[in-house]
Amino acid sequence: MINRRQFLSLSTGAATLMMHRALSGHELATQPHVRRAEALGNQVSITVFHPDATIAHQAIDAALERIEHVEELMSLYRPDSQLSLLNRQGVLRHPHPDLAAVLTKAAELSRFTRGAFDVTVQPLWRLYADRAGDGAMPTEAELEKVRQRIGWQHVRIEPDIITFDRAGMQITLNGVAQGLAADLAQEALKEHGIEHALIDAGELNAMGSPLQRDAWHIAVQHPRETGSIAKTGLQDRCLSTSGDYATRFSEDHQHHHLLDPRTGLSPAQLASVSVAAPSALEADALSTALFILGPEEAKEMVESLNRVDALFVSKSGEVTSTEGFPLL
Repeated sequence: MINRRQFLSLSTGAATLMMHRALSGHELATQPHVRRAEALGNQVSITVFHPDATIAHQAIDAALERIEHVEELMSLYRPDSQLSLLNRQGVLRHPHPDLAAVLTKAAELSRFTRGAFDVTVQPLWRLYADRAGDGAMPTEAELEKVRQRIGWQHVRIEPDIITFDRAGMQITLNGVAQGLAADLAQEALKEHGIEHALIDAGELNAMGSPLQRDAWHIAVQHPRETGSIAKTGLQDRCLSTSGDYATRFSEDHQHHHLLDPRTGLSPAQLASVSVAAPSALEADALSTALFILGPEEAKEMVESLNRVDALFVSKSGEVTSTEGFPLL
């Protein structure tokens, strides 16, 4: 099965191809300019509408530089990233301001979601990955031991130093880094005068709308089948989906990468959650948190937020959404 990001990339790529075909033979002031690159462990895609090709490509270059900046700071797979250094040593002196800002924002989201979102779950994910490699699941004793190394309240963030209060703690920023990358890429495009663009950095950031449409049309992947379960129209909002199919530790979708930091287990109610929000970072983090909270508590939380909406797919395939989710 293709994963969510591959599916979204294929969907938006097909839409771009159709736009190219529609443009052929016509003299139009604004053309789509598309660039793809590898970053953050996935294929990144940026589609820009602008009448000047030189400006469009300069803007895309600047956007990709911002995405690379995020990877340099926050990648778990680069041994020289600031996040890798922090995880190895338990302390990071002179952190980049962007890393400190993201960790501060993550702490705010953890507080707001009552601990459902927690960047310190990396030891828990590592335990499941190791046991899955052996064809087994963690024992309760192993889970209890690892839970002692988890807790967003035990990360101390200061301008000159970041430290862990507990030995053996580790952070993953996979729940915010791709959203941040999309947001910083958007900033770069705006600085170059771009008003209409779609950034796919693993999470989607939609600026304006494509030619001859009032919104960017995005397919939401079906969590059990190849194809979409819903379609949404994005205009000046962002979209993120978290699902139990992305990284599985068991074939029955009961054990996967979305882990409740409070219990050490994968929540049992939902198959996927898609969040539309003003920023990609917010959408990224909330899609994880809402999945963990479950549909009832999640809907109540979403309704308390401005310009945030969500679509929920249950394990049985039932689709529900908040009133403002932009379904097509």
